[in-house]
Amino acid sequence: MFLEIPHVIGSVRPRITQSRELEMKASFQELLIYIIYLTDLCIITFGMVSTDMYYLNKVMLKLFLKTPLPGVENIDFTTMGSISDFWQFLEGPLLDGLFWKPWPNDNSTSLHRNSSYIYYENLLLGVPQIRQLRIRNNTCSIYPPFRAFTKLCYGKYSYKYEDRESFGLKNDSAWHYSRPTSLSLWHWGSIGLYSSGGFRFTLPKTKEKSLEKLIFLEDNNWITKGTRVVFIDFSMYNANVNLFCIVRLTVEFPAIGGIIPSWRFRSVKLLRYVTYFDYFLASCEVIFCLFVLTFFIQEMSQMKRLKINYFKDGWNWLDMLLLLLNVVAIVFNAYRTVEVSRLMENLLSNSDVYPDFYFLGYWQSRYNNMISVNIFFAWIKIFKFISFNKTMTQLSSTLARCAKDIIGFAIMFFIIFFAYAQLGYLVFGSQVNEFSTFQNCMYE
Repeated sequence: MFLEIPHVIGSVRPRITQSRELEMKASFQELLIYIIYLTDLCIITFGMVSTDMYYLNKVMLKLFLKTPLPGVENIDFTTMGSISDFWQFLEGPLLDGLFWKPWPNDNSTSLHRNSSYIYYENLLLGVPQIRQLRIRNNTCSIYPPFRAFTKLCYGKYSYKYEDRESFGLKNDSAWHYSRPTSLSLWHWGSIGLYSSGGFRFTLPKTKEKSLEKLIFLEDNNWITKGTRVVFIDFSMYNANVNLFCIVRLTVEFPAIGGIIPSWRFRSVKLLRYVTYFDYFLASCEVIFCLFVLTFFIQEMSQMKRLKINYFKDGWNWLDMLLLLLNVVAIVFNAYRTVEVSRLMENLLSNSDVYPDFYFLGYWQSRYNNMISVNIFFAWIKIFKFISFNKTMTQLSSTLARCAKDIIGFAIMFFIIFFAYAQLGYLVFGSQVNEFSTFQNCMYE
């Protein structure tokens, strides 16, 4: 009987070794499949961005923000300080930047004489739109002894104080309130959060008529003490690099007086399938969808088999997060393709309207951020498949062992960090721009 025990142990060891080899082989196969998926995801991700986006933004920033006002050398859009400066910008650098004369001896623009090519290469889509938001009178509290000196009181912008009554001449859309017409309901400015309604008008197709309209609005006081923000929106398309540049220039009129300009330039690739490389990316997107479908089936089967134990493994939570991000990416891609087609059809049928690409540009930038998070976690997931190797698990095992110490250090660090940020905000907040808000203090 005693001789049978070593015999049994000797027979078990080969089985254990064989099971480990099978487990390592299965893990290696999963790793190869996942590397193919990761390569496909990287191709799709880097295929939708290019260095031309930066240079297009840089050129447009210089054109609309750095051009000095007429007769003034040291004042441009970024340094404006008064309402008169704002009207000078509209009638000067803005119109000069939007409406360009055709390239000399260029017959290609003869078919589109009413179109403007900014820098001769960027087609202005439709017409620009200018929109303002106003607030009602008596929207602030005045200390009783000063009420006799203050007949008009316009406080900070708030949605509940928004003025929706017609004003001024009341004979055009510029004087009548228009409700939100797009899905982008809000806009974060430098000092407030604004709705997408307001008093809006579009500029004509020529520089001369646009100048006449702006002078007419200036003479009839389109901007009043109740004005809190003005948005200037327009979009352009560069066919050479297949990029849209979506521009929003924002000028806020705070309750303290003066103006605060801000801007957003977004260069995005909305038309995805133009070149042969784009169609190669389309095939990669199809493969990506197949991978997502396969991963979804695998996760559902594992969830059904393990039940509640499925949620006890941290890697499974990462798998669910990646799967969710992938599904959102697929849905947004489909929606973006349909919406761009719809906007382009409306624009081609009527080029005298403002095409609202801002909503798509905003969500395209959010989509790019989401994809960056997605690919970050996708790379992190590789540690799951190489955990069979002791050398490869050094990082994860080190972090696991010192997790409590790291959490304790993080708590003490953020106590000091937030205390320092509060100190900077209270001491320098009214004097130094870098400390003007609590968020800026945390970054500084």
